[in-house]
Amino acid sequence: MSEVAQTVYLAGGCFWGMEELLRQIPGVLATEVGYCGGDVPNATYEIVKTGHSGHAEAVKIVFDPAQVSYRHLLFEFFRMHNPTTPNRQGNDVGSSYRSAIFYTDDEQKRNAEEVIRTVEKSGEWQAKVVTEIVPFKAFWRAEAEHQDYLRRDPHGYTCHYLRRLDLGEQGA
Repeated sequence: MSEVAQTVYLAGGCFWGMEELLRQIPGVLATEVGYCGGDVPNATYEIVKTGHSGHAEAVKIVFDPAQVSYRHLLFEFFRMHNPTTPNRQGNDVGSSYRSAIFYTDDEQKRNAEEVIRTVEKSGEWQAKVVTEIVPFKAFWRAEAEHQDYLRRDPHGYTCHYLRRLDLGEQGA
């Protein structure tokens, strides 16, 4: 393990399914579900589900960059959700289910922009990517019942599945 773990914040619909898929990637050290991207402090599920908080359901991913790159995590992110549907993933509809990358520095932003260009050029989604690239402001940890949900209830609801995409992951 490298000395310095890094963190990325991603939103791609319901956080339960994303968390379960992300934690299976070698090099991911920890995941936590919560709310990101809005202006309401101390966000809760009850506040976010109204759609008036500006927050998205998101996953905080702590990873070892010696084992997995930020770019590779982003390519995996684009395999596990549909980045072409604004404010929607499967049956989940609303701004809290939008696709977003919350960057913490200029390098993360640049890499996110490059990965999105690669995804769009691939033609795999056959529609324009609407994923937001926005500065990280704050992450509010979701309630205990949302953490590790699919580990506790393996047959629980999810709209996330890995697609077999050829996204040209050079340098990922």
